[in-house]
Amino acid sequence: MARAPRLAAGRARALGLPTRGTTNPNRLRRVDRWVVSAHRDLLRGSPLVVDLGYGSSPVTTVEMAARLRAVCPEVRVLGLELDTERVEAGKAVADPPWLEFRRGGFELAGARPVLLRAFNVLRQYTEEQALEAWTTMLGRLAPGGVLVEGTCDEIGRRCSWVSLTAEGPRTFTLSCLPADLDTPGDLAERLPKALIHRNVPGERVHALLSELDACWATAAPFAPFGPRARWVEAVRLLSARWPVLDDRKRWRLGEVTVPWDSVAP
Repeated sequence: MARAPRLAAGRARALGLPTRGTTNPNRLRRVDRWVVSAHRDLLRGSPLVVDLGYGSSPVTTVEMAARLRAVCPEVRVLGLELDTERVEAGKAVADPPWLEFRRGGFELAGARPVLLRAFNVLRQYTEEQALEAWTTMLGRLAPGGVLVEGTCDEIGRRCSWVSLTAEGPRTFTLSCLPADLDTPGDLAERLPKALIHRNVPGERVHALLSELDACWATAAPFAPFGPRARWVEAVRLLSARWPVLDDRKRWRLGEVTVPWDSVAP
């Protein structure tokens, strides 16, 4: 029997099938907006931020740099890719030292960022390999650093992510365009690797999505006011039963954040 590939000590090895690497403008706007709100304290001075696995185009890294620079003009952003052609495409739009591109994987090419975004990079790995990748990436962060790892659809309307520190996972966020959903349970197809196979009865993330679906159904009288109003009411109902961490301002953006412990496998 063939042995499953694993992360090599001290560096990253390409695992399993390569990602499609699809990249669309504004695909990661939701997570960038959340990062600016939730981790603004990290964006002080001249912080280093890494975008890992930006895909076939550097556009989302360029957009991330612009969004972070709006609150921290001295932020330095480094885009990393394993594919050398993608690295060269990034270098063509680089603006050193503020925006640079290099070849690298989970070892972060030796960088020590205060913030690391890794989106749509772990779906081709097994759950065990994804958890090992978490450990590798967290070990490369600067002290007090944060990893935001997650998944989204091709145009960024359905997303979820986990925020982690050296102590492990801290929060879990669902983010969507409510008008794009039949029910919140549609977000299950975009759960991060650590949770996507856990959306079954008896698991906490399944309970969360089921509860959110029930709240969405109860909030049906708000449908005439639009999908956003219905989402806000559904999350308000959820907050009476689950430890929701954010407020109406975030809910209106199509978000809801809970402690990781409430959905952990």
